[in-house]
Amino acid sequence: MTAVAPARVVVLRRRIRWVVAATVIYTTAEAVVALAAGASASSAALVGFGPDSVVEVLSAAAVVWQFASPDPEARERTALRVIAASFLGLAAYVMVDAALSLTGLPEPEHSSVGIALAALSLLVMPVLSRFERRTGRELGSASAVADSEQTLVRTYLSAALLVGLLLNGLLGWV
Repeated sequence: MTAVAPARVVVLRRRIRWVVAATVIYTTAEAVVALAAGASASSAALVGFGPDSVVEVLSAAAVVWQFASPDPEARERTALRVIAASFLGLAAYVMVDAALSLTGLPEPEHSSVGIALAALSLLVMPVLSRFERRTGRELGSASAVADSEQTLVRTYLSAALLVGLLLNGLLGWV
């Protein structure tokens, strides 16, 4: 891989900061809406989507912290550890959420807000992921690329949530 010109490094670092800030802002709002809509509709899937959003915020926050430094490379290893821990948190979330949905909690109600949130996330998250991954690769930042993968996993979870909410709304499936 060829060295990136210093002027280009400045641009790429700024892009990373912007995309990660956008991810933190969007995902924080997503968590609040998911928790509120989930509580309103008694939907374990929607309520569970809130903590999952928080895990993504923690991953992105590690990259924010890393690139807030004048020497982000010095913080890369720590950021990667936080991102790895957030992947474990995401896996734990999926296991707990699956177990809870098998317990036969109260029937969830239809949630138009939840459907809209999942659909919007299905549009927003891949764009954020792709932009961060491209920028991270060009910059040579393993942490930015790893965080983009975390964001991509959130896309799949958004798709699963959307399918579940649509099936529940259309067919009364849990």
